[in-house]
Amino acid sequence: MVFPALTRFNDLVREQAETELLACCAVPDWATRVALGRPYPSVGSLTAVGLSALADLSWDQVALALAAHPRIGQRADGDSREAAWSRREQADAGASPEADALRAANVAYEERFGHVFLIFASGRTPAEMLAAARARLANDEATERQVVREELAKIVRLRLERLVE
Repeated sequence: MVFPALTRFNDLVREQAETELLACCAVPDWATRVALGRPYPSVGSLTAVGLSALADLSWDQVALALAAHPRIGQRADGDSREAAWSRREQADAGASPEADALRAANVAYEERFGHVFLIFASGRTPAEMLAAARARLANDEATERQVVREELAKIVRLRLERLVE
């Protein structure tokens, strides 16, 4: 199946494609690598390249991507595509009965690991996200970095699909 949005994405000049991709992952080197892989014959080929490029990021680059994500339960500001996607992905978290506990878990997590708690929020309840935050506080640094990479990959995959479908 041919997606008109994929064709449009393939036809963008490189700089425009990179700008679009930064809404999926806020790492310029990643966006450049994925943009240079065009044209993509399918959504699957785009996501495969995107995830491969993501797996190659240094931890400093992952930290750059994390810095673009709001805290779970915190409404993303602005009218950018990335902000709109963040609001959509965690729509229920900020107004839930768990909101105060999520904020406290975010603070504890940031104090422990030095970056925002990242979780693939789509389809998860606030209670599930709170339980995950609390459980992940027990991780050592190496384990948590791997979990963060896995959660980031889920988010990037979803956003790449949204970008071109």
